[in-house]
Amino acid sequence: MNEPELIRNMLAVSTKESPRTIAVIGLSEVASKPSHYVSAYMQQRGYKIYPVNPSIPEVLGERSYPSLAELPIKPDIVNVFRLPKFIPAIVDEMLQLGLSNLWVQQGIIHQQAAARAEAAGIHVVMDRCIMIEHRRLAYAT
Repeated sequence: MNEPELIRNMLAVSTKESPRTIAVIGLSEVASKPSHYVSAYMQQRGYKIYPVNPSIPEVLGERSYPSLAELPIKPDIVNVFRLPKFIPAIVDEMLQLGLSNLWVQQGIIHQQAAARAEAAGIHVVMDRCIMIEHRRLAYAT
């Protein structure tokens, strides 16, 4: 699947169908940080946000979880706002949990982890902003 098609499928902008849940690893409670305002944007567009940050109890009105394994559901998308060095461990956890869509935010790149994820069947979008891509697709439809 080419990247534009993968992005369209992950975001399902033109439908109210899945995917509709996003686990956001590294979601900050600081409103001026990209992880916060990008997640708030996605939440306002109907996506259910599951913060994954062991340092805070809640953000954007949602309980925060210490890890993907502790989420009450299997999210449709895992959106990552962490340094590249953390991506391999996130891929490991996704593989253990059988999660299939990894979105690594703009400016965050780890080619080896992405290649390993893709080889294991995980769809990967990397170095792209989920909010920018959602806006682009929403206005294109």
